Amino acid sequence: MKKDNAETKPPSICRVISAYQAAYPDPLVIKVGEKLTVGEKESEWSGWLWCTNQDGKSGWVPEKYVEHKGDIGVARFDYDATELSVDIGQELIIDCEESGWIWCTNQQGLQGWVPVVHLEIVGEGGKQ
Repeated sequence: MKKDNAETKPPSICRVISAYQAAYPDPLVIKVGEKLTVGEKESEWSGWLWCTNQDGKSGWVPEKYVEHKGDIGVARFDYDATELSVDIGQELIIDCEESGWIWCTNQQGLQGWVPVVHLEIVGEGGKQ
């Protein structure tokens, strides 16, 4: 998920304020140009689509990552739906935010999405 960035800046840090357990143990991973079937829109999280790849694997994908007409879509970008289980008090490095979720890295180097409501931003490099 990491985006190439010409500028180097200190990483932003967030702290877990409520535990989150990943809901999907076998996440959908898509590549740019991949054909998808698009299902209903997420009711709890706006900006997400339920997509199924050619192998029959399904998962939530940010709406702007999929070009679609009706129930047929094509991935506009690579996307990994991996979620990260976290515990209260953990500090995470933020990579990007998308429609109420943050892609972050924990101190063990594991990466994934965590709902922003479970986190508080503490600043750059852990400084408030």
